[in-house]
Amino acid sequence: MSANVNHETPHEAPALQRITILGATGSIGSSTLDVIARHPERYRVHALSAATRHEALLELCLTHRPQVAVIATREAAAWLSDALKGVESYQGTPIEVRHGEQALVDISEAPEVDSVMAAIVGAAGLLPTLAAVRAGKRVLLANKEALVCAGQLFMDAVKQHGATLLPIDSEHNAIFQCLPAQHRDGLAPIGVEKLLLTASGGPFRDDAEWPAERLATVTPDEACAHPNWSMGRKISVDSATLMNKGLELIEACWLFACGPDDIQVVVHPQSVIHSMAAYSDGSVLAQMGNPDMRTPIAYALAWPERIDAGVEPLDLFQVARLDFRAADETRFPCLRLAREAIAAGGTWPAVMNAANEVAVAAFLEGRLAFDRIPAVVQAVMQARPPLAVDGLEVILAEDAAARELAAAELALAGP
Repeated sequence: MSANVNHETPHEAPALQRITILGATGSIGSSTLDVIARHPERYRVHALSAATRHEALLELCLTHRPQVAVIATREAAAWLSDALKGVESYQGTPIEVRHGEQALVDISEAPEVDSVMAAIVGAAGLLPTLAAVRAGKRVLLANKEALVCAGQLFMDAVKQHGATLLPIDSEHNAIFQCLPAQHRDGLAPIGVEKLLLTASGGPFRDDAEWPAERLATVTPDEACAHPNWSMGRKISVDSATLMNKGLELIEACWLFACGPDDIQVVVHPQSVIHSMAAYSDGSVLAQMGNPDMRTPIAYALAWPERIDAGVEPLDLFQVARLDFRAADETRFPCLRLAREAIAAGGTWPAVMNAANEVAVAAFLEGRLAFDRIPAVVQAVMQARPPLAVDGLEVILAEDAAARELAAAELALAGP
């Protein structure tokens, strides 16, 4: 199997890297901008995008002065353009304001861009992220769905177009750091027996405090109250169901050329070991650090160098203890569904992901009980057996079909 992550030393980077940030108003986007602002001699923001948060995007434009700003709708773009013109303190080159999916593709493949932070949540990030890969960019991958929905197509494009793919999820970034530079053809040739993917366990990891019957009454705010990480609401719910870890398992299979049986999910409540690689000689290499996304972001921005991320060093005396236990796939069936999806392959991961997005949105809107999320996902998967993937069109078609089925399931499931 060919290499899935580019570990080769790249050509000398330009003195100033120009960065496009897809999903600039989210937590990953904010952390990326924080790191960039610490190193103005190395990085310049070329473009920023947001879905609907036009006021937040305005503030980012005034602070970071990109050349282009992209938002979802024509109406929001008009508002943003007028607002930029109306700010008396705004000076310098006018920011071009655009809207829609094609605009996202354009700022991802623009020739003046060196790196693209792919941080749009959901399947909406697939096309612009793939565009960045096909343009041969350095892609900082925080969008899970690019690999979950279109893993083989995506990795084939990385190889074909010479893109540099650097994982941003703290777990995959940790594994990337724990593997040797010559990683090319899967785990066995480099003596790795297993990847240990750590999980915080989310807010409901304590089954004494949160017995199964209590999960039925979980509120969106409770599900989003992650004990260790500050994240958006959708990904916070995925963390609470362990679907986020299931998506990461699928990603790891593609990134590191391995199968689901090569990966063990380990619940580690302290979230200071971000993942590990177990070698055939008995060694286990781990990457540790405070739970702050600026660390993997800074690592990917500067790779193969390292730069200040603004993160405090890990104080092991303060941590004091490290706990580990196996993930409970009976209590959290979304993790089991993800294993089944990647094992079956084809379009099943995309179907699973689409159904989950619909179910999580319904839960956040108060239309679905928390413990019914995996039931909706499983019902949709059973109704859409996996198809072979011979192009992006079949993935997008199955994504749409799965969303329709999930909406129908919601009508049956009830709140």
